Amino acid sequence: MILPGSTIGIIGGRHISKMLVMSAKKIGFKVGILDPMENCPASQIVDWHILADYNNESALIDFAKRCDVITYETENIDVNALDFLKEYVLLPQGTFGLSVTQDRLIEREFLDNHSINIAPYATAVVISDIKEAANTVGYPCLVKSTRRYQEEEFIVKINSEEDVNLAVPLIQQGVCMVEAVVPLRKELFVTIAINQNGEYTLFPVVETFHYNNGQLKKVKAPMEMLDLDQAIINQMELIAKVIASELSVSGVVGIEFFLTEEDNLYVNEISSRPHESSTYTLDACDFSEYDAHIRGLLNWPLPKIEQFKPAVTFNITKENQKLVESLIGSKKQWHYHFYQYPENAAVFKVGHVTVLSKNLEETIQDIKNTGLIDN
Repeated sequence: MILPGSTIGIIGGRHISKMLVMSAKKIGFKVGILDPMENCPASQIVDWHILADYNNESALIDFAKRCDVITYETENIDVNALDFLKEYVLLPQGTFGLSVTQDRLIEREFLDNHSINIAPYATAVVISDIKEAANTVGYPCLVKSTRRYQEEEFIVKINSEEDVNLAVPLIQQGVCMVEAVVPLRKELFVTIAINQNGEYTLFPVVETFHYNNGQLKKVKAPMEMLDLDQAIINQMELIAKVIASELSVSGVVGIEFFLTEEDNLYVNEISSRPHESSTYTLDACDFSEYDAHIRGLLNWPLPKIEQFKPAVTFNITKENQKLVESLIGSKKQWHYHFYQYPENAAVFKVGHVTVLSKNLEETIQDIKNTGLIDN
């Protein structure tokens, strides 16, 4: 166990990092960050900030020497650079999970090797490969960059052979994955936290909704999934335990699932860091995913998670920020989180709102009536 008074270093200073800093500071830790963005969200509350790119080797070494333990909150890091830091500092989060989650092809191979359902897919290097792959996996299909980035998704939907050229800009950037579109009943998400002793704790299953560009739009977190069979929840939790264990991480792991009309589960994505799909836990649970991540890193015992009330969370974007601000006076029960990015920051999300509710459908309709979400 790493005790209070020690220093936690976080590579990345965005909003996830800001939440991690708050969790670490309330239990008595000093926190430093490394991030290239001046006045990034976490910089406002940390003890110190090294202003440098994530893969700046000399800056990373200086950073590691000032810390007792480090973690990362972004996929935009070179795994080899992190491996090198193990000579200087504890890295309980490990690097294997990052190597898997930042590359979609490696992620699919990992899941396939552990007999976990995934949608049919193929690899494409040139545009003709996309046509061939689409004929194999079927239309419609999705063309995705193999490299995953935290702040933006590079995905093109191909509905027919006539649409294949839409993927030209994507394939010009590098190798792509062509994946079948799975007919969905629900998109679901579960977060699991694990420490170095192998102790784990699970957060409730939530339903997620996305924009057409793949960005998260809304999270619906009922106390119980009334239209979801317990056997499905049990299966999701078992898969989460397998993935977290096999990634050899300490901290939180998030798993995004697709559920079909036939109640078949597919894993669509995994993350070896805190994820936006569990930000509702800040207000709706007795421990947040950020609390659990920090405790897992420090090898503290992990608590059983209790949810207080059903909740819905939606994003504050640059487009709707003024509307959200205009509602602060009338929506007194809403929980507002403004990340405070610099004005010129190239980010999609600038905050989120969580609303606790006894009747989620009525609450969602109330949010729709404000014009903040359309479905």
